[in-house]
Amino acid sequence: IFFYGNGISMKITDACVVPYPVGDSSVRRLALEARSLGFDSIVALDAQAHSVCGIDVVPGIYVSGVPAKDVQNRAKKCRGTGTIVSVQVGDNGFIRTVANTRGVHILRGIYAADKHAFDHVTAKIAADNNTAVDIDLAPVIFGRGHQRQKAIHRYLDVMVLERRFEFPLTISSSARSVLGMRAVREMTGLCSLFGMDETGVQAALAGVARVTAPEENPVRVI
Repeated sequence: IFFYGNGISMKITDACVVPYPVGDSSVRRLALEARSLGFDSIVALDAQAHSVCGIDVVPGIYVSGVPAKDVQNRAKKCRGTGTIVSVQVGDNGFIRTVANTRGVHILRGIYAADKHAFDHVTAKIAADNNTAVDIDLAPVIFGRGHQRQKAIHRYLDVMVLERRFEFPLTISSSARSVLGMRAVREMTGLCSLFGMDETGVQAALAGVARVTAPEENPVRVI
């Protein structure tokens, strides 16, 4: 079990699900499925903060295909709202700017980025700013051939940098329906493909709480 210094526990969270109307399942249905799969909460894009049968629904936005300045403006508008701001990564310069932006919580899409887009410099910036790198399992689950292998290799590279710089990680299913969600145990098995052990997976599943916690509260493991 992971706790912050003030005793607040870090909930096991799927860092991104995509509910109806973009996806095929309602927020309520996704939350109920998450409960059966061993989660405490989900980050649901464009949803309202609420609870479904004990599962916390955390609102999230996904910023993609816009300049860094627009990302900064979106992050500023979301400050204090409890919304998780995730950003699709771009080239190395874009990642450096975004990872340095206050209010950006998660960098997504590393699996599709250029090999050198996320390097030791961007890793250090992410660590210093408590900005998480997301491990999106969708390309591992549903990808085929080169696409799947590329995702695994990118995540292997991320693991090397994470061990050195200790930036936060999150794990997401990116599920657009309940059929795309996976249990905590299944996620642990999938993450072993790129070197994450069970302790690392548990910490990453609690990563959303880590990136939203007050800065002065260090993590301790019990």
